[in-house]
Amino acid sequence: MACPEFIRVSVMSVIDKIRTAKSPLFTFELLPPLKGHSIERVYSTIDRLMEFSPAYINFTSHRNETVYRERPDGLLEKKVVRKRPGTFALAAAVKYKYNITVVPHVLCGGFTKEETENVLIEMNFLGIDDVLALRGDPPRGSRSFIPEKDGHSYTSELVGQIVDMNNGKYLEDSLQDTAPTSFCIGVAGYPEKNFEAPNRQVDLENLKIKVDAGASYIVTQMFFDNRKFFRFRDECRSIGIDVPVIAGIKPISALNDINLLPQTFHIDMPNDLVVALRKCTNDNEAREVGIEWAVQQSKELIAEGVPGIHYYTLGRSDNVARIVKAAF
Repeated sequence: MACPEFIRVSVMSVIDKIRTAKSPLFTFELLPPLKGHSIERVYSTIDRLMEFSPAYINFTSHRNETVYRERPDGLLEKKVVRKRPGTFALAAAVKYKYNITVVPHVLCGGFTKEETENVLIEMNFLGIDDVLALRGDPPRGSRSFIPEKDGHSYTSELVGQIVDMNNGKYLEDSLQDTAPTSFCIGVAGYPEKNFEAPNRQVDLENLKIKVDAGASYIVTQMFFDNRKFFRFRDECRSIGIDVPVIAGIKPISALNDINLLPQTFHIDMPNDLVVALRKCTNDNEAREVGIEWAVQQSKELIAEGVPGIHYYTLGRSDNVARIVKAAF
């Protein structure tokens, strides 16, 4: 039996979608399934959101983790595992199933420069031309980021490598007749400051370095106070960052989000939101508060002319569907 022909689907890059859009874009982010789980769960989430015409879908990438497992003799054995593999294959599968722009995350952490180049080559072969370049978090149990040997320490370095490939420059200087790639590169921004930065000014300067290295747009970390986003956007403009800034929103979905999200992402919650959540007695009530808050956030952001709103779903689509239906 002959193999089916591979058909390359042509879709617009993120920056082209932003530039040609007549209204703010709706986009969202998904996690790859846990190892051993089916891709059908991802498809089910996407199916529930496709009626709202998302402009693109992001897919997170996850570095290896070190775990210690007890052996029969009672000693601990060190294991290196990746709990959510398959980011790039998943992105390709979704692109060709739904004919949609996909944006896999590419990390500094856990990858050497050569491994990064190989991943980018594979994505180029698969017709994936959009990436979100991130440094990534420190390894589990570590308080500081440690790059791989011959890996990137900063996102700006990763952006530089991708730009080099767009110019046909690869790590091996002896290569001849190299084909340039055409990646559109996004980077992350922090309305409230990256927790590792000593102050907001330094954090903004670091962001400008990433943009100057070749990033085409910024998508922000989650925030719950729109005033902080507007301040961040204005500060970006004041120091010469003129690329589009996409607002990132994470709907509250459980009671423990009131503690978990600030601890994990180093963000503040407005007091009105905290008061409303403290009145909740279960996760369903907290989820309704989260939906209402995100709807109001989204409406205000749209009224202020943001180029797009990016929703962090964590695999939950029903609440995002209600928010988008009410706000867009």
